[in-house]
Amino acid sequence: MLTERIWSGNSLRNFHYLVACPETGEALAVDPLEWRICLEAARRRGWQITQIVNTHEHQDHTGGNAGLKGATDAKILAHAGAAARIGGVDRGLNRGDVIRVGRTVELEVLDTPGHTMTHVCLLAHTAEPALYCGDTLFNAGAGNCYNGGDPEALYDTFVTQLARLAETTRVFPGHEYLARNLEFTLDREPANRDAATLLESARGTDPAAATVTTLGQEKRINAFFRLQNPQLIARLREKFPDLGEHPEPRAVFVRLRELRNRW
Repeated sequence: MLTERIWSGNSLRNFHYLVACPETGEALAVDPLEWRICLEAARRRGWQITQIVNTHEHQDHTGGNAGLKGATDAKILAHAGAAARIGGVDRGLNRGDVIRVGRTVELEVLDTPGHTMTHVCLLAHTAEPALYCGDTLFNAGAGNCYNGGDPEALYDTFVTQLARLAETTRVFPGHEYLARNLEFTLDREPANRDAATLLESARGTDPAAATVTTLGQEKRINAFFRLQNPQLIARLREKFPDLGEHPEPRAVFVRLRELRNRW
């Protein structure tokens, strides 16, 4: 399996992805808002885009569908529950479905509500597993929930699905927010040396070359995975005294997301 991460260069800081079969050159485009950039990247690699996947229904992820489909005649795939809102979807996706690209690539569909209630992530069970996670999980952060989502559902997605994936799983999100997310982690947990070290390099790095984190790394640097850290809880209680001294992880997650909304 081949992955091309494409930096959009736009104000929304989108990442797009091409996932290709090395034997056939067939490729799948993930959330190709800046579709011309994706098409040019495929042409440079000698790949043919045959499928488009939208992780969810927001316009900053679906806005390139028509252009790329017109140029390639690719099939559009999206969560079955979002298909009507997106329009033009050729295949509705459900939990456990498999997307095949060429002869060698298989991606498992995860149903991951939270950012929206009809959001999918794609999991590649390769030697180095890969997760194409849209706006569910960011490098060092979590998606917001104020445009059709639910933080309680996002907590469940993190705990019952993402946290159980292999720690070697590479994290490929829909946007590049690494430095800002690390700053948030450190504001909650100033003693987090892993986050501080990564922030030093992230601040000076071209977004096109941003670090690809692993899930194991995320558990060390991402506040939304560190819900029982004493320092994080203590500093969060300064903002939300009603949390109590020993809050449930769900309550910590929801209050972290609330704080991040305005931070």
